[in-house]
Amino acid sequence: MIRVLVAKPGLDGHDRGAKVIARALRDAGMEVIYTGLHQTPDQIVDAAISEDVDVLAISILSGAHPTLVPRITSLLRENGVNDMLVLLGGIIPDDDIPLMLEAGVHQVFGPGTDTGDIVEYIRQHVGER
Repeated sequence: MIRVLVAKPGLDGHDRGAKVIARALRDAGMEVIYTGLHQTPDQIVDAAISEDVDVLAISILSGAHPTLVPRITSLLRENGVNDMLVLLGGIIPDDDIPLMLEAGVHQVFGPGTDTGDIVEYIRQHVGER
């Protein structure tokens, strides 16, 4: 079974999208853990490692992704985690997507993405690992 941690870093207080994704992944047969709001990068990485997840799905709407996401991916590498699929969803300007991919995010999903597309992406890429 694919294990997914859905995480909300920073001060972002809106988690409807994260809950929609969590439910869609659960309904697709994945085991989903949701961190809740206001998590630090350290808390997220600690949870991802302790839960031994295959996928870390980060949801962020606050605009703090240029600071928080590279910190999360850096902490993963510092802890020897190199095989976890890292996904990013939320309001991410097109100009920032290359920076997120360079930081270690595997894919960015914007608003309106069909949840079935996210499920399929995870199945294809976790299966390859």
